[in-house]
Amino acid sequence: MEPVEALERIAFLLERQGAVTYRVQAFRTAAAVIGKLSGEEVRRRALNGSLARVKGLGPKTSGVVEEALAGRVPGYLARLTAEAGGPLVDGERGQRLRRALRGDCHLHSNWSDGGSPVEAMARAARDLGHRWCVLTDHSPRLTIAHGLTADRLREQLTLVAAVNEQLAPFRLLTGIECDILDDGRLDQEPELLAELDMVVASVHSKLRMDAAAMTRRLVAAVGNPLVDVLGHCTGRQLTGTLRPPSQFDAGLVFAACAAYDTAVEINCRPDRLDPPRPLLRQALAAGTLFAIDSDAHAPGQLDWQIYGCARAEECGVPADRIINTWTARQVTAWTGTGSTPGR
Repeated sequence: MEPVEALERIAFLLERQGAVTYRVQAFRTAAAVIGKLSGEEVRRRALNGSLARVKGLGPKTSGVVEEALAGRVPGYLARLTAEAGGPLVDGERGQRLRRALRGDCHLHSNWSDGGSPVEAMARAARDLGHRWCVLTDHSPRLTIAHGLTADRLREQLTLVAAVNEQLAPFRLLTGIECDILDDGRLDQEPELLAELDMVVASVHSKLRMDAAAMTRRLVAAVGNPLVDVLGHCTGRQLTGTLRPPSQFDAGLVFAACAAYDTAVEINCRPDRLDPPRPLLRQALAAGTLFAIDSDAHAPGQLDWQIYGCARAEECGVPADRIINTWTARQVTAWTGTGSTPGR
């Protein structure tokens, strides 16, 4: 195993485990530093014991490099693989649907509140077997997440085009996670949203507003022709700072999703797992489409899709109702014209 590969694998497993950012960043930084040095310099410094003095490296990361250069699986990686490298769910739960997925409709980069560059997220998705994914950094109202202004989003579109040139035939689709404002309007210029391949619309503020107002808010958003996916519909948080689900008339909201061909997201983050199973079954009965999304903020979190696949299987969601099973061309045809495969 090459040193950079070992460092990146450790970072991936830490992210998959949900480790705190600073632990992950130490290994991602070290991988970037080693990647810029010549192989000869890395070996020379490993031999004379000066690796740890290179800016961006420390005793633990330099030890990983030295063990990899010696032809051994680094001890830290071996321990982490045993601890966090196994299946995230038991047995075959979710595996059938996971094998059917071609992409991921919701992920973040360091342009908003993610921890890794756009290209790193795209490469990780490709390496997990995806053929496409959608970059959905936050819209400007979410300042705590460094949401993208219209100008920054336009800059990002240029970057996405460059990444696609490098990673073809894998395709990174343009997108956004757009805030649903209090009255159901969207937090970005409509003309710019119309240029994107996909718009995921989510509520991030006033999550405790009364049920009638939240229902009107969500119905207005999912009825907007620019909206393709309703993100984490209840906004609940299951770990850390706990947050109960928002209250709304799920029957009306999911009926609107079905009527306007807006997919309901099955959010896979372990701290969300949104919607809860009763609402997931209600959306299924209403006839909605679904998107099984990692909502990843780091490469290792892309693996969390299996959680949503397991929940979807438990609730009887068929693969042909899940937009992630479509090709990139089918997805963009649907978001652009409303046409769905087989309909």
